Amino acid sequence: MPVTSQLFRGFPRAKLWGSSLFPCQRQPPCCPSSHRPTSSQPHPIWPTAMPVRGYRRSPDLHSYNLTPPQVNSILKANEYSFKVPEFDGKNVSSVMGFDSNQLPANAPIEDRRSAATCLQTRGMLLGVFDGHAGCACAQALSERLFYYVAMSLMPHETLCELESAVEAGRPLSPILRWHKHPNDYFTREAQTMYFNSLRTYWQELIDLSSPGESLGPREALLSAFKRLDSDLSLEAQVGDANSFLHYWVLRVAFSGATACVAHIDGSDLYVL
Repeated sequence: MPVTSQLFRGFPRAKLWGSSLFPCQRQPPCCPSSHRPTSSQPHPIWPTAMPVRGYRRSPDLHSYNLTPPQVNSILKANEYSFKVPEFDGKNVSSVMGFDSNQLPANAPIEDRRSAATCLQTRGMLLGVFDGHAGCACAQALSERLFYYVAMSLMPHETLCELESAVEAGRPLSPILRWHKHPNDYFTREAQTMYFNSLRTYWQELIDLSSPGESLGPREALLSAFKRLDSDLSLEAQVGDANSFLHYWVLRVAFSGATACVAHIDGSDLYVL
């Protein structure tokens, strides 16, 4: 990142200062003697024994310097760039590529990001997930929400094909092509539970739709958000026999997160 390097050359090196506090000897109340009551009897606002503790600063100051290469390494640790290829020559994406980065403000970082291409329908999904009381809910959303959106966008016939494949034990056609940074990960222990909830959702979509029908992008986004929110709450209430999953679904439900998702298809951009 040469721009960053040039920027840091133009300014003094940043310094972080810290000091330690140590209690010192007890001192009398800070008040001029002429203002103190002269009566031998204790005064209501001047108690005879008032515990006072003072503090002094340590003269030792510690400084920490970061070199431009170290700054660049920190800033670029989670940087990700992707050039979108054509869809097997049939459909050309309106997105040529994208760049994303993630700079932790705390450790562990509570936020997540996701990017994926819809394979059964047209369009690309990009999302940012802001975790609140921890990363659990943001992590779950980054793994699951795009699948719910993809299912909502599918026509009735495609949903029926998926259900027939599951019933017959056949492999499912890929639904999403993920574009993940190597540091991004999936919660493998919960994948079976996630799939069962997702399958229940597409079964309901089949029951509520007719051949030739499908939701538009706006309705699909709204439906996916509402349904996944409901599933997260239901999973926490029902729990799981597996102790890890039981703990995980509770963490997801109680931590909470805010999600922002964009769906891009041709010249249409939908953000929720």
